[in-house]
Amino acid sequence: MPKETKKAPPVNRWKIWLAAGGIVLATVSSAFAALRVRQFALTDPQFKLSSEHKGAIQIYGLTYASGPKIARVFAADFEHSIFLVPLAERRRRMLAVDWVEDATVSRIWPDRLVIRVRERKPLAFVFFRSGVLLIDSRGVLLEPPPQAQFTFPVLSGVRETETESQRRERVRCLLRVQEELGDAAKDLSEVNATDVNNVRIVVQVEHTAVDLNLGDHDFGDRFRNFVKHFPDIQRTSPNARTFDLRLDDRIMAED
Repeated sequence: MPKETKKAPPVNRWKIWLAAGGIVLATVSSAFAALRVRQFALTDPQFKLSSEHKGAIQIYGLTYASGPKIARVFAADFEHSIFLVPLAERRRRMLAVDWVEDATVSRIWPDRLVIRVRERKPLAFVFFRSGVLLIDSRGVLLEPPPQAQFTFPVLSGVRETETESQRRERVRCLLRVQEELGDAAKDLSEVNATDVNNVRIVVQVEHTAVDLNLGDHDFGDRFRNFVKHFPDIQRTSPNARTFDLRLDDRIMAED
């Protein structure tokens, strides 16, 4: 006798449509709720950045950067919700403020902004016809803050018309000299990096300012060799103040 074949149970299509409808309804409800929440956050007065609230904007990390200049970056945000503040754009504008190397902006519930600033760290003076500026490790030029006291060496050879990358190359010469001289770097008064392949320095040796031509390598070894022989040099050439150290087997006094 032929075998009976089992028929598949009928598909309850109304259940499928009911489930799909439920998903659509949940999605629409969620989107509507999110829209209501967003509208609430953007319009409710409790989230307003008020110019009358003294602590509405709090700035941390300032020593030399201008607090008023940073605050002006957010001038257009007052009397609006803190959730309307374009944080990335405000950070970008803060990076253009003198002395600001990096910054972060945070929204603090319900109505405050907190700004944290990392300032640039200068490491030398540079002299131009227009005046004296400071320079940091990135080759960025900085206006000296009023009444600030710094004890940095002068970095010669830097030009205002140079790009930051060109200035950075001269700064690297200064850093190499300081690193290789070690503790003696505190007595540096000038590093001349006009020619990065032939670095010159002015440094105090036994209370005497000398101008040394160090070339492009072995700065520390050449300097220590000079210091070792300096007493003999003073006896034989008491008036000499400029020396060429580029030859390993001799120290030459320059006129």
